[in-house]
Amino acid sequence: MKKILVTGGLGYIGSHTVVELQTAGFEVIIIDNLSNASVKVLDGIESITGIRPEFEELDLRDKQATISFFQKHQNIAGIIHFAASKAVGESVENPLLYYENNISTLVTVLQQIQHQENIAFIFSSSCTVYGQAEKMPISENAPIQQAFSPYGNTKQIGEEILQDTAKIAKGLQVISLRYFNPIGAHASVAIGELPDGVPQNLVPFITQTAIGLRKQLAVFGNDYPTEDGTCIRDYIHVVDLAKAHVIALKRLLNEQHETSFEVFNIGTGTGSSVLEVIESFERVSQQKLNYKIVDRREGDVISAYADTTKANTILGWKATSTLDEAMLSAWQWEQKIRKTK
Repeated sequence: MKKILVTGGLGYIGSHTVVELQTAGFEVIIIDNLSNASVKVLDGIESITGIRPEFEELDLRDKQATISFFQKHQNIAGIIHFAASKAVGESVENPLLYYENNISTLVTVLQQIQHQENIAFIFSSSCTVYGQAEKMPISENAPIQQAFSPYGNTKQIGEEILQDTAKIAKGLQVISLRYFNPIGAHASVAIGELPDGVPQNLVPFITQTAIGLRKQLAVFGNDYPTEDGTCIRDYIHVVDLAKAHVIALKRLLNEQHETSFEVFNIGTGTGSSVLEVIESFERVSQQKLNYKIVDRREGDVISAYADTTKANTILGWKATSTLDEAMLSAWQWEQKIRKTK
């Protein structure tokens, strides 16, 4: 079994990817600083796969601790790098946190592996690298626009760092997955999205409002140039997204990649407005949602949904879950965690 390091592996996307890696026969070791995750997620992963992954609590900003980790674990075949701060709004308010947490930690990890003979690296990137794209759907060939937020900028810079490093570190092979908006939870409802404090993303705010944890959902603007005036995003089920990471990793490990740095969009290819997401939730949950239109939020682009042709044809990956299926799983997860607290 090849050993795969998953940084931020107890987080939302990370934990679902760990499940898919273990299901595919990989041995997994997780690093997480638990800043936006719970160690109890290990129980959820184990309940699904029957395997408890190795875990080390570690903050990658601690350079000496990171060096010690890599000295101890020298048989790692691949890294899936999720560890990062991820909220657009928070990044506007606290940019230095994002540059430290998202950029310096990536550099520290790369410094430890740049001389390794052969290592596969999957980077957790984002559609935010496109800024407000000029054309929909967005293909990988779309120009990289000026980022709308420090978060988006850290993903642009991260990709540049990886591209530059892969040119000189001959053993390093990289795939950057630019994904759109992950939602939903595992079908077992053993793992799901657990935002710390007030959710920064739409779907957990919807489910927390419906369950009574939040009084009202704020819809940021209804005067955008879209059909119903609200922002449009590409919402992908987190399990579909997790499976894309495993397929991309296998591509590198099996030496099927064409260059040392490849990029793939991971989305459904369909854009849904904020109001359409609310309607989907109300349909599957049979709940009427309390929401209010408020002013636009700084850092939000108008519309972003993926052209997934490249991932569909080259990776052989395709999203299979519908928006309704994803919303239902998110609601089932919300109901479960509130019952157990």
